Amino acid sequence: MWLVGKPKIHSADGLAALALWKEGKADSATVALAVRFTLQELAALAPGASVEVRVPPYGAIQIIEGTSHTRGTPPAVVEMNSDVWLSLATGRVKFEHARARGDLSASGQRSDLTALLPLGGLI
Repeated sequence: MWLVGKPKIHSADGLAALALWKEGKADSATVALAVRFTLQELAALAPGASVEVRVPPYGAIQIIEGTSHTRGTPPAVVEMNSDVWLSLATGRVKFEHARARGDLSASGQRSDLTALLPLGGLI
């Protein structure tokens, strides 16, 4: 999985990939770029290491200040597929609706990402 620490994705490239996904014209490599770009944006918005956001197989990041971990499963994990993640990041779906439908799994006290999504400027 992709983790923070990799080279930064330039906004123009990330936004172009996201636009293709929104149009339904994204191949797997484009989806991967859109996911990684939006995860990068979330990490910039909420730095820290108390919650892990996973979008397999494309990426995972740690966000939100607080208790951090170094090995094993973190105290809070949010996991979903790429379409759900990109829908959340762009505001097409609300976090609480995706969670209620079972489109994502969220465990731990800080796993509610409602206040962070959608990501500004990506709608």
